[in-house]
Amino acid sequence: MLSRQPAFLFAALTLTSFAHADALQLAPVEVTGGEPSAGEVARAQLRDVPGGTHYIDMDSVQQGRVSTNEDVFKYQAGVYAKAANNEGVKLSIRGSGLNRGPGAHASGLYEMLDGLPLTGPGGTPYELKDPLWQSRVEVLRGANGFDQGALALGGAVNYVTRTGYDAPKLQLRYELGSRGYGQREISSGQVSGDADYYISLTDSESDGYQHQSAGSGKGVAANFGYRFNPDLETRFYLRYRETTNDTPGKLTRNQISHDPEAANTLNVARDSKRLQPGSTWLANKTTLQLDDNSRLEAGLAYHDYPMDLREGTNRLKVAYTDISGTLNYIRQDTLFGHDSKTTVGLRTTQAMPNNGTSEYVRTPAGNTASYAPGTKTRDYSYLGSDTVLHVGNDLELMPDLWLTTGLAAIYTRRETEVTYPDTGTPVSQHDWDYAPRIGLRYDFTPQLQVYGNLSRSVEPPHAWSMIWGSNKYFPQGSGPATGLQREGVKLKNQTATTLEIGGRGEQWFGEWDLALYRSQVRHELLSVETQAQTPTSNAVIAESNASPTVHQGLELNLLSPLWDGGRNGRLALRQAYTFSDFHYRDDDRFGDNTLPGIPRHYYQAQLRYSHPAGFYSSLNTERSSRVAVDYANSYYAASYTILGATLGYDAPKGDWQAWVDLRNLTNRRYANTVTPGYDDKGLDMARSTPAQGRGVYTGVSWSWR
Repeated sequence: MLSRQPAFLFAALTLTSFAHADALQLAPVEVTGGEPSAGEVARAQLRDVPGGTHYIDMDSVQQGRVSTNEDVFKYQAGVYAKAANNEGVKLSIRGSGLNRGPGAHASGLYEMLDGLPLTGPGGTPYELKDPLWQSRVEVLRGANGFDQGALALGGAVNYVTRTGYDAPKLQLRYELGSRGYGQREISSGQVSGDADYYISLTDSESDGYQHQSAGSGKGVAANFGYRFNPDLETRFYLRYRETTNDTPGKLTRNQISHDPEAANTLNVARDSKRLQPGSTWLANKTTLQLDDNSRLEAGLAYHDYPMDLREGTNRLKVAYTDISGTLNYIRQDTLFGHDSKTTVGLRTTQAMPNNGTSEYVRTPAGNTASYAPGTKTRDYSYLGSDTVLHVGNDLELMPDLWLTTGLAAIYTRRETEVTYPDTGTPVSQHDWDYAPRIGLRYDFTPQLQVYGNLSRSVEPPHAWSMIWGSNKYFPQGSGPATGLQREGVKLKNQTATTLEIGGRGEQWFGEWDLALYRSQVRHELLSVETQAQTPTSNAVIAESNASPTVHQGLELNLLSPLWDGGRNGRLALRQAYTFSDFHYRDDDRFGDNTLPGIPRHYYQAQLRYSHPAGFYSSLNTERSSRVAVDYANSYYAASYTILGATLGYDAPKGDWQAWVDLRNLTNRRYANTVTPGYDDKGLDMARSTPAQGRGVYTGVSWSWR
């Protein structure tokens, strides 16, 4: 595997990249006095995980444009985050959900808001993850999300909101730039005695890069915390947001090379849109310190996220609501005379009975040609629940050598039924499964840690995919429902066994984090476009279980100090390289073909100069190898290299900041995301969304602390 690393990785060790001085991720946490901050505690906890993790400091990220979560996950090896023409980001870790398009049902990860569930049986919507609301983002790659109750192959991502303890009393932020881009925020946070609060209001708009790709959004995030006494505290959370996005559709490689701003003609003819008319997330988390060595954490979250999809000949009005509960008991004591930390946790998410879709004629075509817009074609429901009981322990076998063990019992339920125009046969599946975990980590010194782990993951399908992957259709004579799926199909849970080894530390060449992993995956849930959209029909993207597959790779982060000039400033190089080898294992149709959707080699780097007076400047680059666009590997999206630069000022007192962010300086034309087909037979099909061209963005923020 290592022999396949591209030469540009090693060449880049001597040129291009930087990170903000406060964003050094891998050094041990040292508290010089007083109670450690929540961020310091989180860094220390991530370092104690015997596997790959990331701590993303949003203060560092916000020293440039922060439009989508693609900006948030830059320079994080193992994490592939690419935006389409709306806020939806294709977010994949170690090949999780690698071929699902960016949108409202992102899959393959367990995502949380403030440690409480966001992901449910319906997937993970994107609109409530506004980057400006976050204080930090914690990433536990692969099975390392075990203690959070993560099921998916990709692991867990936790988006943590600011509170009154780390937010300015008042902050104003304004960004603007190319193609009508604008984003505004006003926020406030304070502590008053035993209570604190945080509230942020944001709104944004953009004309988009492609024709018919304009979008806008507005929302509010808030939380209120109260400490009843040193042993009992609680916090209430609110997130609400609305978004509207035009959808320009996918293009061919030739179109991206010659006219990337064009929209797919069928999307233009139908004026396709994706509306999130108002998503709400309400939650509470309460912590009770039982004694000096143990505590109890209880959480409850309500999540409602309707959608109005106007992207084809039919209109889908989608209702989603789920309720989640978490309960964790954490105890630190001794076991057989050795330091021990035990976590017993329960988390469950239950879809509510209203979950389902009503589908209507939007553009009369095909079998609906004789029906007026607004005519109902079908109704279908999708229900489900995920329940995980997990027990984990960290035991210090000898000084600096820790054994991590865990076992999770998993119960998943998925149900779906078409109820109009006829009540079909309901499809119901209930599965019990398990996920063991064992790991070791050893701290040779405070500057050198090595680790290894062997784990199992379990990922259930979405109930809606059991409908869209069905090959059972309404027959002729079924009115406007003719040709649509009339009944769901069963899908097996995806499972994977993963071996991971790696280490992290700080040596003369800088701070580093290296992980190698290999996952043997069974029943992988793969999506494929089985029917292209035409003037008379919609595209059909079906999901099904694959034959055995392998996900293996290498993830390397490196932050190297190149020059320390004291009063004259500092120069440093930050790099992130991901090698991804995802392929079939002797598939009857595709042999050992590469799984499409993600590049084999992906490299990012940033070279940054910072001055003690607050001025900073940086150059950055991104390099991606080509990407297969079908399972037959008959055609590829092109490889690319792009360049960017940032110039800014961050006042030493932290009261104001200004920056200019230059993107894609060479105006490179390339595909940012790929939604695969089955076998394109070497033809250039419309599978890709183009990346944005050259852009200039600027912003300013002011804070009163």
